[in-house]
Amino acid sequence: MTGGNPIEIMDLRKEYKRFVAVDDLTLKVEKNSFTGFLGPNGAGKSTTLKILTNLINATSGSAFINGSDVTKEYKTALIGVGSVVETPEFYLYLTPREMFSYTGEVFGMSRESISAQTDALLSDVKMTDWADKRLGTFSKGMKQRVALGIALMNDPSVVILDEPTSGLDPRGVAEMRDVLKGIRSRSRNLTMLMSSHILHEVADLCDRVALINRGELLLHDRMDAVTGSNKARRISLRTVGEPTEEAVSRISGLAGVEGAEAAGGAIDVRFTGGDGDQLRLFNEVCSLGIGVFDLHEEDALESVYLSLIAESR
Repeated sequence: MTGGNPIEIMDLRKEYKRFVAVDDLTLKVEKNSFTGFLGPNGAGKSTTLKILTNLINATSGSAFINGSDVTKEYKTALIGVGSVVETPEFYLYLTPREMFSYTGEVFGMSRESISAQTDALLSDVKMTDWADKRLGTFSKGMKQRVALGIALMNDPSVVILDEPTSGLDPRGVAEMRDVLKGIRSRSRNLTMLMSSHILHEVADLCDRVALINRGELLLHDRMDAVTGSNKARRISLRTVGEPTEEAVSRISGLAGVEGAEAAGGAIDVRFTGGDGDQLRLFNEVCSLGIGVFDLHEEDALESVYLSLIAESR
């Protein structure tokens, strides 16, 4: 039995000989949420998503989608799921319109539904002007958008994406981000689980975030609760000249500072507290006579991410 969430992962484990890629992971993705799935390389993100989409088998545990366990009844579980998990492959002599039509026929959709859905999706993924061009002439970013359209063809209730902007140039990243924003704004009954290494992208697109490392869940919460947290903040203090070991040591001893280290002509400081504590920290650093000419707070999600990853090592 599940709790009614579109995605429920329970005690999921994947072992490769002596290497544990996913370590008894439990994660429940809420209905109609856009959840960012974060973690460093090798954390187990792609392995988890491949198990969810039946590309690989789990060693043990369960992975439910809309109440059906992918590990036992994948055909039923994946009926209402769209995904782009690995690098998309196409018949390069076909056009986006032809690919959408072919996909609709595979799903058993009527001609009328295929036509209407194709026009709508071409607009959603910003490919209307290229609808009848051969896929072999497209950039990677354009192919990624076509792949997303195919994943949405049968109007799924759950969409799973594995690093949808990976390998794209800045323009391609921006275009894909705009497409995903548009889909989110127009979709009222869609749950999305999306892995990414681009933290500001996740913060911009997602309303929830899950963080794993070494196959274990470190955090799962609302985005506003995570980024509004005052438990983990990172401040970069740029100094006149290279920061000395003495300066790092003295800053490390200040109230609320959990750690400090020299990095690239600056001192990276981890501390707890709110805006008032940050002001106090800056004043105390100045009173130490350390030549600080700039203070910069790292992105809130990045601060939480780096702190939790460091603690989990």
